[in-house]
Amino acid sequence: MAKPKTQYACQNCDYFTAKWLGKCPSCDEWNSFIEATSIAPTDGSTLADVREQFRSPKSQGTNSQFSEGWVELTPTEDGSEGALSAAPQTLARFSTGISELNRVLGGGLVTDGFTLLGGDPGIGKSTLLLQMAKGVCTQNRDIKVFYVSGEESIDQIRGRAHRLGIQGKGQIFLGAETQLEKVFASIQQLCPQIVVIDSLQTFSTSFVQSAPGSVSQVRDITARLMTLAKSAGIAVWLVGHVTKEGGIAGPKTVEHMVDTVLYFEGEGGQSYRLLRTVKNRFGSTHELGVFEMDGEGLREVVNPSSLFLSERTEAIAGTSIAAPLEGTRPLLVELQALVTPSGLAVPRRTSVGIDSSRISLIAAILEKHMKLPLAEQDLFFNVAGGLKLNEPACDLAAAAAIWSSSQDKKLPLGSVFIGELGLTGEVRRVPQSESRIQEASRQGFKTIVLPKSTPKALLEKIQRDKKTNLFLISRIEELKTLFSSN
Repeated sequence: MAKPKTQYACQNCDYFTAKWLGKCPSCDEWNSFIEATSIAPTDGSTLADVREQFRSPKSQGTNSQFSEGWVELTPTEDGSEGALSAAPQTLARFSTGISELNRVLGGGLVTDGFTLLGGDPGIGKSTLLLQMAKGVCTQNRDIKVFYVSGEESIDQIRGRAHRLGIQGKGQIFLGAETQLEKVFASIQQLCPQIVVIDSLQTFSTSFVQSAPGSVSQVRDITARLMTLAKSAGIAVWLVGHVTKEGGIAGPKTVEHMVDTVLYFEGEGGQSYRLLRTVKNRFGSTHELGVFEMDGEGLREVVNPSSLFLSERTEAIAGTSIAAPLEGTRPLLVELQALVTPSGLAVPRRTSVGIDSSRISLIAAILEKHMKLPLAEQDLFFNVAGGLKLNEPACDLAAAAAIWSSSQDKKLPLGSVFIGELGLTGEVRRVPQSESRIQEASRQGFKTIVLPKSTPKALLEKIQRDKKTNLFLISRIEELKTLFSSN
């Protein structure tokens, strides 16, 4: 038997050293080193052996160049070798049966994709994956799904599936296991097309002598699952715990190895859930899927803008409507500002849902160019519905809400503000204005406030439709004319 090799690993940054250190030289964290003893595999369980063990049948054969460790770049149909434009056409996908999930994945589930799903405890990660299993099996009758949980028993998983109205019908298989080698043995017997591991921090491998969830265990398990996905053509879903700061627990190596990173978010006391794409090798990032949790599980929200808009019929001072983009999807969101006299030497600046430094910047622009006395007033800002915004296209709407509250004047009901603010007070155009305007028109908004620098072709197209009224401004001071016309 090979002699165990003892090392010490930092639990914060995955830095290894031969001896214990009080302070990590990589991340400067104190008391973060734990002992990590590894044993060299002797029974064919190295990553190379795992690749050979789970090699896809289409890559086997005596004439397969893959067996030599390399393949030739196949010429495209037009004869041009290595044309990058042909790559997306050869990507095999299948539908998950959930349109919001298909959106954030970039069009569906890739056959050999490796996906990491993170989220707070109780947010609905397991529910989402079970409903995905149901949707995939409904859309594709020849697909098997193997759901392995290291946190729940089979009876608990089965009970949740029955409450959600999910029936296996010979396609969905459940497992309760924490040893990765036993999971691989089950995969060899079942030959599934999709494997769900719930969750990463509860699994362990016998070749790393440390506790489940440690840096060594997490890194080794992720590497073996990545090899499984790419060699056997199996779509692997990996559930990850999150830290108190909101990031996925464990070393950043995990997020580098996977193909797609999804975050499942939700505000306490609210029923809706947001599924965000942070990394995606097969589609665009920062996509957003919206769900609502009810007694029957997660339900797709067809019109997400309705979650972030109030149903009031009267205009109220201090509110405005912005049109941010989440990935490729435009949303309409209500912004709320409250400006009140301050009794403090340093007035408060509180912002929820948008960066507070961005709000302070907009307040400074309004002080300079619109002569607002905000230096002596408290400013509270909120994005309705709990959505988090980080797009400059919301600057004009935020400025309008602050001005409205400061002057106690109401904005015209049914107006949307689209534009970025410069430090000089100019209103600058933003990308993809047409999709934002189309969403506003679809939601019934009649007045669109836009920068004058918006392309003329787009302005002429909107005016021809005669569904919306345009109000063009070039500087922030011109907002006063909109208020005076109300």
